[in-house]
Amino acid sequence: MTKITNRSFDEERALYASVDVRLENCRFDGVADGESALKESRGVSADECFFNLRYPFWHVDGFKITRSHLTELCRAPLWYSHGGVISDSRLVAPKALRECGDIKIDNCEISSAEFGWFCNDIKMSDCQAEGAYFMLRSSRLEFSNVRLNGKYSFQYISDCVFENCDFDTKDAFWHAKNVTVRNSRVSGEYLGWYCENVTFENCVLSGTQPLCYCRGLRLINCEMHGADLAFEKSDVDATVTTPVISIKNPTSGRIKAPSATIIRDDENSKCIIE
Repeated sequence: MTKITNRSFDEERALYASVDVRLENCRFDGVADGESALKESRGVSADECFFNLRYPFWHVDGFKITRSHLTELCRAPLWYSHGGVISDSRLVAPKALRECGDIKIDNCEISSAEFGWFCNDIKMSDCQAEGAYFMLRSSRLEFSNVRLNGKYSFQYISDCVFENCDFDTKDAFWHAKNVTVRNSRVSGEYLGWYCENVTFENCVLSGTQPLCYCRGLRLINCEMHGADLAFEKSDVDATVTTPVISIKNPTSGRIKAPSATIIRDDENSKCIIE
């Protein structure tokens, strides 16, 4: 492995197609304002590095980024890359991941619009994140102990598991499919509309008009707060441990709750409510 220490790079494709390179305390910044520093590389390790130029990790196969900073000027830093680890780092770059796969993200601070679009096999743990449209149309996500603040998060995702997470996000999980959320808090308006085969287990769910137009929806021992006009046109099997403000025209299944105002003005609403 080639080791590069305490260097600065600002030219176009500065380390293009590098193989088995370890970067330590390097800066990608400068007046030349070059893009795509490590494009088409493989086996790249970057420790305590500063990335302030666009598109550094495009089409990279096998990488490790630790204790590094990807700034707001490091636009779209990781696209079409696979087999990587990002840990103990700060990612404030917009569009930070796109069409990437097989990546582990651990103990990172993320502030990125359009983060994680069209990705698969992403494992994230012990992270704090913010941004709109987080993980749009991604699949096979495994999140643990992740705190997220944003809106329109996890839309059109599939085959995912979230555990011990805290999500404050409007319009989350729209059109999600085959997703399980356990031991988590999800707060935000219009949760989970149009989702399919989504399960919330031992969760705290907050916000107006949740879980409408769903299919195969399950709630297992969940709290619901501020939930009015819930479950409209949904097929649902739910056990709710707190009073629900109102339930409107659930299509089928069964709902158990301590109390609720029940609105039935649709003859197709056949759900059993206890």
